[in-house]
Amino acid sequence: MMPISTTYWDSAAHLKTDEDIQLYLEACIEEAEDDPALIIHALGVVARAKNMSQLSRETGLSREGLYKALSVDGNPTFATIAKVTKALGFKLTIQPTA
Repeated sequence: MMPISTTYWDSAAHLKTDEDIQLYLEACIEEAEDDPALIIHALGVVARAKNMSQLSRETGLSREGLYKALSVDGNPTFATIAKVTKALGFKLTIQPTA
């Protein structure tokens, strides 16, 4: 049996346009269902794609704090999520499930 060769994949490197980012976030939210960690991870990927330093300036949160909050082990507050989504150019909305 031949060994499998893999290549590192960084989703952030492939999010070039606002439309790419929107579609990525929508797909992650749909896939996440009841797993908020996936949504937080997706926001972290988008934050890296858009420039974490710029996002830090726009949110008023430290760059290190953003990396920590949006990491796999992060547990950001709702206020942090709201600031990040706004700085990324999106707004949180509520829709009926049906």
